[in-house]
Amino acid sequence: MTALDTREVIGILTDNLRLRGSVLPVPARRATAWARELDLPRGGERVLYTGTMYHIVAYTERLVSLQQRLGSSRLASLVPLARRMNRLVNGMPLVAWPTRSERAEYERVPTNVAQLLRRAGIEFGYLYEDDLYTGVLAYDLGAEDVVAAHARRIAKIFRKYGVREVVTIDPHTTNMLRSVFPRLVEGFQVSVRSYLEVLAKRGLPVTAPVAGDVVVHDSCVYARYEGVIEAPRQLLARAGLEVHEPGNTRTMTWCCGGPAEALYPEKAGAVAAKRVAQLREAAPGTPAACVTMCPICLVNLKKAADGTMAVRDISEYLVEATKARA
Repeated sequence: MTALDTREVIGILTDNLRLRGSVLPVPARRATAWARELDLPRGGERVLYTGTMYHIVAYTERLVSLQQRLGSSRLASLVPLARRMNRLVNGMPLVAWPTRSERAEYERVPTNVAQLLRRAGIEFGYLYEDDLYTGVLAYDLGAEDVVAAHARRIAKIFRKYGVREVVTIDPHTTNMLRSVFPRLVEGFQVSVRSYLEVLAKRGLPVTAPVAGDVVVHDSCVYARYEGVIEAPRQLLARAGLEVHEPGNTRTMTWCCGGPAEALYPEKAGAVAAKRVAQLREAAPGTPAACVTMCPICLVNLKKAADGTMAVRDISEYLVEATKARA
């Protein structure tokens, strides 16, 4: 059998970023449908920025499944050819196209966040087709030159719309825009805050407290690189939940297994399984309930838990706690 050439897989991802603006290009109309439904204004000094991260994870799962099948077959030898073809025609619709039900949970998060900001009285716009993926996976894989060019493209978009403040919805987009882009793009001075930070400072307008116990899984990126640790705990407590801590927590949080899943799914699965065991041990109740704040953590832990623990994004709890009374 021929092993899957990870260099070619990385090449496909970076080619996509350079040519199509994302490592896994999601059709703009699909990625922005939620914003059209909410009739969000276009642009403005403050914008909600998704970086399409929650949309991408469903496609990533399909791609990982394909890699696992190819890696144990003779078809793995065709990956270099697939890369050459992908440079000419976007091949993702042929190999990594999730179903509506597979996309639903992840695509709901941007809607949740927008509703939370509106309920807190925060005004913001959205960039629609110009809400581009930040290039984080390519950056993590070492393709800094490609990412730097992409970062300059995003900076130009911000200048076009007069954006001064960005509210992000995931840790990876937060880290790229707040800590990486200022190093890659000269003069990049946009204010960047996670929506969790914004809501914690403004105050969560709770109308329907949610009772229950949850164990919190910190994002490595939020906790270690961006200092977003207390905000999610404050918001969960304000929502009415009892927050429990696993053995490895805060800056010592244990990895969910991603984004190594894109290249080494078996190793990522083993790491995620260990983390799920830690979380279950700390979570009272049956079934145990875990709260995440990152799309990669959500998909990896949910898969590893395999129904033995409820894994939900923090926005699901917060939007439930702030919904209008019947």
